[in-house]
Amino acid sequence: MEIVSRFFKPPKQSFFLFGPRGTGKSLWAKNSFKDTLWVDLLDPETFRIYSSRPEHLRELIEGNPDKKSVVIDEVQKAPTLLSLVHSLIEEKRGLQFILTGSSSRKLKRAGVDLLAGRALLKTMHPFMASELAGKFELRRALEYGLLPLVWSAENPIDVLKAYVGLYLKEEVQMEALVRNIGNFGRFLEAISFSHASVLNLSNVARDCEVERKTAEGYLTILEDLLLAFKLPIFTKRAKRKTAAHAKFYFFDAGVFRSLRPQGPLDSIPETEGAALEGLVVQHLRAWNAYRGEANTLYYWRTQAGTEVDCVIYGKDGLWAFEVKNSPKVRPQDLRALRSFSEDYPQAKTVLIYRGSKKLKVNKVLCLPCEEFLKQLRPERLPYENPA
Repeated sequence: MEIVSRFFKPPKQSFFLFGPRGTGKSLWAKNSFKDTLWVDLLDPETFRIYSSRPEHLRELIEGNPDKKSVVIDEVQKAPTLLSLVHSLIEEKRGLQFILTGSSSRKLKRAGVDLLAGRALLKTMHPFMASELAGKFELRRALEYGLLPLVWSAENPIDVLKAYVGLYLKEEVQMEALVRNIGNFGRFLEAISFSHASVLNLSNVARDCEVERKTAEGYLTILEDLLLAFKLPIFTKRAKRKTAAHAKFYFFDAGVFRSLRPQGPLDSIPETEGAALEGLVVQHLRAWNAYRGEANTLYYWRTQAGTEVDCVIYGKDGLWAFEVKNSPKVRPQDLRALRSFSEDYPQAKTVLIYRGSKKLKVNKVLCLPCEEFLKQLRPERLPYENPA
């Protein structure tokens, strides 16, 4: 498989590297840390040894004094190792620990906070378009997503189906996170209709025929497994009443497409639009993570229903993005951004659409989606809005 250079840059101190399975954490670590001690907790024998005798890690390190880094892959499988890692860091042995994980659930219960300030929290995401450079295809990304595991596959649809099944079987069923796997499967389908939308959990619970409290638990599982995230509402110095509920996204457009039902009653343009918005937001989320989490992502929606899809606020300024699955810029497409500019005149406003021309209409920069994604890189701002 061809190795794609990733934007993620490792810190010099110990760090956690979280990300859903298939985002390339292990491959990146193997290529970035050649001469290292490697503990692969996905290997059954290794898992058995370290879960029963965490102190074996100390013995391994003491037996290899020339090694200066230790990778523990899928550390959430044996959270009891964290106390020992904490102790080893405190002993100031000059070791760097790289702790990869695809779930924060067990680590939360085990107390990741024990390592606060001693091990940074970093994240890895699906490919960014600019990482793939000339190999990036917008149509393919919208259909299959940008998971490295899926992108390089000969049959991406089959891999996507297997990917979702892997999580249901290994992460949900085997870890006994839910009592009824059938209910959880229906929940995944029901909440797929909330992708890139304001989340109404009561409606989702009703659609999959479970209690609202159960649906809340299922949503927490998705977030803990890093399969989904929410954008809060932007309310800083608000001049009008805003909505209260967060917006929901699956972490990858392909995972969303694999879960969203497709049939004669399902709207293709609606699905395409949600996939496009999700693809842009997942790029902005990765951009911010690789930039050092200097900003926070929000969305903006008034009680009257005027909505801006994504707002970035932080050290890099104030940015507002609207995403439209349309080949032309229509006057109605700019209304929400103009309203946002009235309340926040210092904001840079960008419309991302499916056309081919870069335009500036009523102070709004209008960019073709593929061009915007290809130029988005962590070392620079999302896009310079010319005067």
